[in-house]
Amino acid sequence: MTTTDPANATEHPRKKRGWIIAVIALGVAVALVLYHLFGGKKPKGAPPVQVVSVAAATLGNMPVTLTELGTVTPNATVNVLPQLSGYLTAVGYREGQDVAKGQFLAQIDPRQYEIDKQQAQAQLAKDQAGLDQARSDLARYTLLNQQKSIAEQTYADQQFLVRQDEAAVKADRASIAQYDLDLVYCRITAPVAGRVGLRLVDPGNYVTQSSSPGIVTITTMKPTTVEFTVPQNSLAQVLQRFNTAGVKLPVTVYDSDNTAVLATGTLYAISNQMATNTGTVTLRATFANDDEKLFPNEFVNVSLLVDTLQQAVLVPTAAVQSGAPGDFVYLVNADQSVSVHKVTRGPSDGKNTVIAAGVAAGQTVVTDGMDRLSDGAKIKVAAPKPAPGAAAPADAKKPSGKRASSVAASSS
Repeated sequence: MTTTDPANATEHPRKKRGWIIAVIALGVAVALVLYHLFGGKKPKGAPPVQVVSVAAATLGNMPVTLTELGTVTPNATVNVLPQLSGYLTAVGYREGQDVAKGQFLAQIDPRQYEIDKQQAQAQLAKDQAGLDQARSDLARYTLLNQQKSIAEQTYADQQFLVRQDEAAVKADRASIAQYDLDLVYCRITAPVAGRVGLRLVDPGNYVTQSSSPGIVTITTMKPTTVEFTVPQNSLAQVLQRFNTAGVKLPVTVYDSDNTAVLATGTLYAISNQMATNTGTVTLRATFANDDEKLFPNEFVNVSLLVDTLQQAVLVPTAAVQSGAPGDFVYLVNADQSVSVHKVTRGPSDGKNTVIAAGVAAGQTVVTDGMDRLSDGAKIKVAAPKPAPGAAAPADAKKPSGKRASSVAASSS
């Protein structure tokens, strides 16, 4: 007969329960891991639809322009200087007056030059008498020389004397001509037509030859020119059009705020060399300036129309973005999604931009609401905004019954 130890009988059920608890704990841990891996993550929701504004690419003409800063440069600016010395006795112009070429401006006291002329005339008369006497003696000496009645040296000396007297007479006549010119210079006239500035010298002052600041400054107002510079990268296109026979490149000038048109003209001259320190070349355009809106030395904004692209693909400028891929647009697909398309940007007039490659006419691009867009994002096209000043709906214009009756009563 076998006997059982009570201690061993108690220990065996405890080990069995430990194994069961361990298996249960392991199963719970595996279940938690599987839950976190496969069931704990919530499915991501679809990205929200972006509301955007769109526009269709169209075909149109695009002007190719160069916008630069320019300076109004008169055709002529003349500082009138005295040609001789003397007291200024009179001024014949009003400050700011328009003068014609040859118009009287100022008078220098001519009396000293008149006296000098009279002295030169007297010297001419004296020298002319001496020449007449020398010629008479030469005629007599010629006859005697033919008869061998005088020495050959005497005859030769008389010939030289006649030549000397002739030269003296010529010098006297030249002196008289110089004094005549001085008397002309005493009366100062306008060398060009234009507008005189402020008076620089008052009557009563003693002026000297070519003294600074001069008598007055004359500036031509119309026609006038505008000088501006273009970079060397744009020069080739300008030269190509400028050298084409019969082509006149239009130039438009705006005020300093670039808002108001001051004048329109044409390009007529290009400088013969480039500035090495700036890499630019100077151009000059001419303007009739009949209304005198272009004032000398005024700073203006210049727009030179170089060419016009015909039937180019145009999109709103806001649609063209710049980023890592370069210039690109968001193209609207048929499934109301967008895709990024690289484009080649062309000229722009501010409102529209030419797309040289990447977009065809008729395709739709996003123009507003691109902040959160990405390639393949879904979009919703926003309703078009009413144009400024658009008419209100008819119902909104109808007054209420009471208001209508009062209006009718007042009208009756």
